[in-house]
Amino acid sequence: MSATIPYGRQSIDESDLAAVARVLESDWLTQGPAIPAFEAALAERTHAAHAVAVCNATAALHIACLAAGLGPGDRLWTTPNTFVASANCARYCGADVDFIDIDRDTWCLDAAALERKLADAERTCSLPKIVVPVAFAGRSADMRAIKRLAGRYGFTIIEDASHAVGARYEGRPVGCGDFADMTVFSFHPVKIVTTGEGGAVLTNNDALHARLLSLRSHGITRDAAKMERESDGPWYYEMVELGFNYRITDIQAALGVSQLARLDAFIERRRALARRYTTLLGDLPLVLPQCDVLDDSAWHLYVVRMKLDATDATHCQVFERLRHAGIGVNLHYIPVHLHPYYRRLGFAPGQFPEAEQYYREAISLPMYAGLTDEAQSIVAHELRKALT
Repeated sequence: MSATIPYGRQSIDESDLAAVARVLESDWLTQGPAIPAFEAALAERTHAAHAVAVCNATAALHIACLAAGLGPGDRLWTTPNTFVASANCARYCGADVDFIDIDRDTWCLDAAALERKLADAERTCSLPKIVVPVAFAGRSADMRAIKRLAGRYGFTIIEDASHAVGARYEGRPVGCGDFADMTVFSFHPVKIVTTGEGGAVLTNNDALHARLLSLRSHGITRDAAKMERESDGPWYYEMVELGFNYRITDIQAALGVSQLARLDAFIERRRALARRYTTLLGDLPLVLPQCDVLDDSAWHLYVVRMKLDATDATHCQVFERLRHAGIGVNLHYIPVHLHPYYRRLGFAPGQFPEAEQYYREAISLPMYAGLTDEAQSIVAHELRKALT
C-alpha cells in the first residue's frame, strides 16, 4: 500500500504562498531581486560572508569543486554513507574519488580513519585536493579534527551540509566557515527548508565567491574590469570561462526567504520529535541515534539500526512490513562505492566495512516538522510490531 505517513515532506503555509504570489505578480521571475535577498538571509542566518544560491545542491557541489580548482589528476575523498552527489561532483570535474569509512557511533566520516589514510597517501604522493565531509542526518562530522588535518595536508574542505540547514557545530551555525572553506546546503522538499529544488554554497573567501558567481551563470561577466577587450556598448558582455546555467529562480528564492523565517520553529519541532522517538523506541532491539547532539543536529533524518541478532525478523522484512502498514520508511544510504558505476571504477564490497554494516541495519523513520505526535506514535507502534 502507498505510504500514509511519508518519511519526509515540505511544510508550506500561507506566508509561503503569498511570497511566491508576489514574485509571480512582479516583473522578475528569474535573475531579479529575490535571489540576492535569499542569499543575504542565508548569510545572515549562518554568519557566512557570502551565499551563492543555485538550482540544486548537486550543482552547488559541482561549482564548489570547480572553484577550488579540482580537475583531472586530482582526488576528492568523501564518505560512502551519503547520496551519490557527494562523490559525483568530483567525476564531473574529471577527478578521482576515494572514500573514508564512517565512525561506528556517529555514522559520519571517521576523522581517525581519514588521518590514517592521509598519512599513507602522503607517502605515496596521492593526497586529496578536496575532502567532502557530510553532515549526515543533520549532524556535522568531527570538523575540528578535519580542519586540523587540512592545515597539515593542504586539502580544501567542502562540507556537504545538505541535511544540516539550521544545525550547529561547537555552538556556531553550520555554514559559518569556521571549519570549512565552503559549505553546501540543499533545499529539496524533504530537507529542513525548501525552495522546491535548490541549493547554495556558503563561503567567507571573496575569491571563491567571485568564481562561484561566474560558474553559476555561464562564466559570463558584464564587469568591464574583468573583460578582455573594450566594450562594444551597453549591451556587451563576455564569456570569460566555461560556466553553467545553474541559476535559481526568483520564485524559488522567494519561497526560500519565507521558509527561512520559520527555520527555528522547524528545528525546534524536529528536535522534539527526536526526543520523543528516543523515548518511544528505547526498549526495542535497535541502535538509536546519539542524543548528545540533540540540540545541535538539524535532525533531517531519524535513523535507527536493527540489532539483527536480537530479533527473528530480517532487515528487509521489517522494512516491507512498515511500508505495508503505510509507514513511508526509507534507507539512507546505499554505500556509494557499491553502486555499479563505482564498482566499474574498481571499488568492491568489503572495502568500507562500517558503512556496509550500517547499510545492512539502517532504517530512516518519518521525520518532518509537520509530523504529529499521533502519527509518530503510530510509527513507533508499527515498528514494534514489525520487529516481532
